[in-house]
Amino acid sequence: MSVVIFAIVPIFGLILFGWILYRLDFPGQGFWPVSERLTYYILLPALLVQGLSGRTFQADGLPLAGAVFLAVLSSALLARIVWPLLKLDGPAYTSLFQGAFRPNSYVGLSIAASLLGPDWMTLSAVALLTMIPIINVLCVLTLSRHGTPVGPNEGVAVKLAKNPLILACVVGLTLNVLHVPLPAMLSDFLDILGRAALPMGLLAVGAGLRLEKVVGGKRSLIASSLIHLVLFPLMAAGYCTLFGGSANATLTAVIYTAIPVSVSSFILARQMGGDHRLMSQIITFQTLLSAISLPVILGLLR
Repeated sequence: MSVVIFAIVPIFGLILFGWILYRLDFPGQGFWPVSERLTYYILLPALLVQGLSGRTFQADGLPLAGAVFLAVLSSALLARIVWPLLKLDGPAYTSLFQGAFRPNSYVGLSIAASLLGPDWMTLSAVALLTMIPIINVLCVLTLSRHGTPVGPNEGVAVKLAKNPLILACVVGLTLNVLHVPLPAMLSDFLDILGRAALPMGLLAVGAGLRLEKVVGGKRSLIASSLIHLVLFPLMAAGYCTLFGGSANATLTAVIYTAIPVSVSSFILARQMGGDHRLMSQIITFQTLLSAISLPVILGLLR
């Protein structure tokens, strides 16, 4: 447990620092949207391409992929089951749905880098490449069906094809499979860029928190958080163990399912007619609650 706490405290310290900087209006509110775009489209892809291109993959991929895939489907099913019990309208349900399993990649990658050792990048790639497509398909389809129409939207295939994390994983894995090494100078260039990704991403997560908005919608907040922060990682750990995954594969599955909901869920909710106000509340509530739940879940299942 102490190893987990020592690994997680600096991560949430950076999130808290980002929130403090935002409240102090430093370096200015215009900085944060730009820094988030820079991190999402440039820094994080650089980290993934450089890290994956020279890695050696282990045999943990299939159990891990199967575990997180089934865990996502199971959490989606749980959200659908509790929907009528909470008596939510369609847009509010889409926020509950996203909050049940959409992961914050910045937090996940930071924890993976701290706990998984030298294989953290390859295990993370397996988890992300499995989770991102199925999660985007489920969320876009659900918002299309139950959200309030707000105009034309891109199709699921277009959204997936434009996702920078998927593109970076595909490029890095292709170079790896073809045994094409990056030129030394390019590798160093991407390495320097990639080092900035995780701290910048965590600061942006903190700057995006709106503590004053965690009001109302208590049943939705509790339901989405219970599914996402407790049941989601428990199911992932169970599936990975069932499939014969190693301890590191199981830990990876737990990390990427126990982390709070992604800030990008708010953007998707606003673009596709979901309840973006409820989504903002869920993001803030889960991020705060995960500071307690993550060490407990990881400590129990590690």
